[in-house]
Amino acid sequence: MADAPIRVSLCWSSRPRQVQVLDMDVPEGSTVATVLAQAIAHNPPQALADGQTEPAPLTALAFQTPGIWGRKVPWAHVVQNGDRIELYRPLVVDPKVARRQRFKRQGKGRTGLFANRKSGSAAGY
Repeated sequence: MADAPIRVSLCWSSRPRQVQVLDMDVPEGSTVATVLAQAIAHNPPQALADGQTEPAPLTALAFQTPGIWGRKVPWAHVVQNGDRIELYRPLVVDPKVARRQRFKRQGKGRTGLFANRKSGSAAGY
């Protein structure tokens, strides 16, 4: 019964705000790595106009971090029926740094807790 097909979804984002989903039937007992290998095998490189071939878009995904339903898993994790395998890109900017920069751009006195301060008081009070 180890060869009964199960249904999984492989999701990845190559660019911001662009998510791609590939639904696949894989043998029971498959790992995350074998699911990705099967996806790459079924999506061959595309031929370009000048006769050269473009690499399959999935080949770069092997360098991303895998997860199932929002939780990181190792590549050797065995998938279950109905799993959503997600491949996470590395963060370009640390969220804390981005928030600090956004706050600095907006200014201290116009947003959040600092919007309604008493006249003559120090900033932030």
